[in-house]
Amino acid sequence: MRGLACVLMFQTHCYDAWLGGDARNTRFLQGSQLLGTLPAPLFLFLAGISFALVTDKLIRKRLTPAEITRTMARRGAEIFAFGLLFRLQEYLIAWGWAPWSDLLRVDVLNIIGLSMILMAPLCGITLSIANRRHRTTEVTKQVTTPAAMLVTAAIATAALIALLTPPLHTTWRPTWLPWPIESYIDGCHNLGAPQSWLFSIFPWTAFAFAGLAAGFILFSDRARAHTTETLALFAAAGAIAILGARQLDHSSFHLYATYDYWHTSPNFLMMRTGLLLVIAFLSYAWCRWGLATRGFSPLIQLGQTSLLVYWVHIEFVYGRYSLLSKRAQTIPTASRGLLEIFLFMLILSLLRTRIDWKRIDWKKMVRRVQPA
Repeated sequence: MRGLACVLMFQTHCYDAWLGGDARNTRFLQGSQLLGTLPAPLFLFLAGISFALVTDKLIRKRLTPAEITRTMARRGAEIFAFGLLFRLQEYLIAWGWAPWSDLLRVDVLNIIGLSMILMAPLCGITLSIANRRHRTTEVTKQVTTPAAMLVTAAIATAALIALLTPPLHTTWRPTWLPWPIESYIDGCHNLGAPQSWLFSIFPWTAFAFAGLAAGFILFSDRARAHTTETLALFAAAGAIAILGARQLDHSSFHLYATYDYWHTSPNFLMMRTGLLLVIAFLSYAWCRWGLATRGFSPLIQLGQTSLLVYWVHIEFVYGRYSLLSKRAQTIPTASRGLLEIFLFMLILSLLRTRIDWKRIDWKKMVRRVQPA
């Protein structure tokens, strides 16, 4: 799924950055931007699944809820620090024409890190409550994960975030906060109003909590023994969520005074979560029965280094070292640039995973290139 997210991210960024003139008024770009609504939810959803996997392992190692909370919050803080470092790098590269406020812009890495920081206490509190109900079974004495409680807590949190998003972007906006802090709530930045292209806690962290719920279901003892059936049920639940979201959007009943389907509506969040569940099953099918089983898979390879290729490709698409002139290309030219970005990032990914950099004798290599 990470590999698919990378490819969708590449095409969205390349066409958005490079297409110009009449090409910006075509259905082609509209379709590209529609697909571009998936990469960020995919990355956040997968962050939640990965969080559940690591937390499950820590539970089985008999760590206390407090230890698990500290460990996972520290992981989230590391990702959040990467997000701040990324913003600093972009600002320094664009020195001279980038405004200083870009340093405080909320990006997807920031929200992934914050999502993990928020998921840590939720899991810790839930596990503390579960411990009072005897986490260790009396019959087998084996440590088990209280999956049902964790799943319920994660789904409830995701739903709460979705329901609070519309008012927090409109009538309940925390305008009394300094804009760098408010931006984490509603994505206003320093522009005076929420911006749809920024990543705020509301609603984006809901995807991470949805992934957390999916992860605890997947890594439960029953699901481990019936993986295919579990993911097929995910796809069915996703299809129901998609149909339900569509029906709610077309109904005459609206819960909020201001209804923005594409940006803050819980209906659209439900729609995208349903798509993520369907994609999870399709990705599993691709890896188990599809072409991914027949040798090298570029998607799987890119997925192994998703953070690296995200970090690097931005500069060659939007930055000072863009491969093509921005807002000046036709669809065929931009498509050629997209292919080049894909190949370059694939090569970079291979260099990262196929070479054991620790075993290279760098001193010996330096001596070889030095003049006699």
